[in-house]
Amino acid sequence: MASVADSDEPFVHLQDVALQYGPFRPVLRGITLAIRRGEFVLVAGGSGTGKSSLLRLVATLQRPSQGEVIVGGARTERLRGTALAALRRSLGIVTQLPLLLPDCTVLQNVMLPALVSGLAPTEARARAHAALARLQLTCGEALASQLSVGQQQLACLARAIVNQPALLVVDEPTAHLDVESTQRVLQLLEQFAVAGVAVLMASQGNVQCLPARARRLVLRDGQLYE
Repeated sequence: MASVADSDEPFVHLQDVALQYGPFRPVLRGITLAIRRGEFVLVAGGSGTGKSSLLRLVATLQRPSQGEVIVGGARTERLRGTALAALRRSLGIVTQLPLLLPDCTVLQNVMLPALVSGLAPTEARARAHAALARLQLTCGEALASQLSVGQQQLACLARAIVNQPALLVVDEPTAHLDVESTQRVLQLLEQFAVAGVAVLMASQGNVQCLPARARRLVLRDGQLYE
């Protein structure tokens, strides 16, 4: 994967991708998209246009009905077992609905990807504290179930960056945030892009304060438009 990251090849490449649920439910069709390291791509579109499905394909959480999805030089539909797990460890994923372990603390939730990757607990804890600090979250010892929806989203983003990913896939990360928190999240995503991370974000609404470097695409009728 390192050779891909160091080349001019896209880190993410979708070629003529289609997705449908059953014979009468087409969601995506003819999607072609390339994202290089250091790019910040925003996919905008209304509710039900398939943004979450597109991000799930890139995040290797779903397989296309046709076409190729290549992430880190690997065709994702061909990956199984340890190879798929290794690729996922290089990704930071934030789904539309916050997915935290409710009976664990925020810090424990954020530490989890680092522990799964084999880091020692002390190093995982240090990384988790650093990730929470970048998002100005001071609720590390609170149970995840005690957080507001907006705080849960921020905690999920902290968890997504704890492993220093090569690709960030974030679905509606600012939907329940105030203006200040939204700006903080967008600035953080821009910082990751500047540092060489590929960033793919989806949003239903009009994103305020979108970084100038961001490339905005629109998903409509199952297709992407510049």
